[in-house]
Amino acid sequence: MAIIEVNQLKKVFGQLEVLKSISFNVNSSEVVAVIGPSGSGKSTMLRSLVHLEEANGGSVKVGDRYLVKDGVYSSSQQIKEITSRMGMVFQHFNLFPHLTVKGNLELSPKLVKGMSSVDVSKMSLELLDKVGLSDKADVYPSSLSGGQKQRVAIARALMMNPEILLFDEPTSALDPELTGEVLQVMKRLAEERITMIVVTHEMGFAREVADRVLFMADGEIIESGAPEQIFGNPRHERTRAFLTRVLA
Repeated sequence: MAIIEVNQLKKVFGQLEVLKSISFNVNSSEVVAVIGPSGSGKSTMLRSLVHLEEANGGSVKVGDRYLVKDGVYSSSQQIKEITSRMGMVFQHFNLFPHLTVKGNLELSPKLVKGMSSVDVSKMSLELLDKVGLSDKADVYPSSLSGGQKQRVAIARALMMNPEILLFDEPTSALDPELTGEVLQVMKRLAEERITMIVVTHEMGFAREVADRVLFMADGEIIESGAPEQIFGNPRHERTRAFLTRVLA
């Protein structure tokens, strides 16, 4: 059953049409990888799902509720309730430098959900253990490697107990040797059947972990299919040209 339904989503910046009638569904427990060249609208599409970008047309439905329907947004309260079902992991971590690792994890659950200090502390330690960073609870982000920062960012997203995780190029700011540790955490989340949409340039991850791959170019979804079809027998010339270039 579809947990996210996107229909004819449009986004314009000035004269530039960044998203041109984007339509796709994501089923519960599905991992969808979004690939394509830089500037194709992948990140804008992802950010539109959590209202970090405001669409100029189309619809986004999460569960049985519309974030935006035919270009008209729901009430601010309903937007807040809908977006709280999703967790976002950004390319550049977005950790608070003045808070410890544990403090970064605990801020939102305390402020937004009103969780008790005892409960939130227990949960943060469990999630740091899950991402292999239980020994880093009391250090500050400045002392962490890029891979460790991104694993903290994933744990922070999980603190809100989201139904859906969105990843925006989670490894593109990392050195190649640090990429693997982040992808391992993401693979474990996929094995736990958490619904995930992953904008990525890691073709190995898309091929091995995703249930479905969307190829975007010039603000459109050019092709969508199972990884074995997209990577093994792409139907569209744009897809073939892109994969030939990135896999060469």
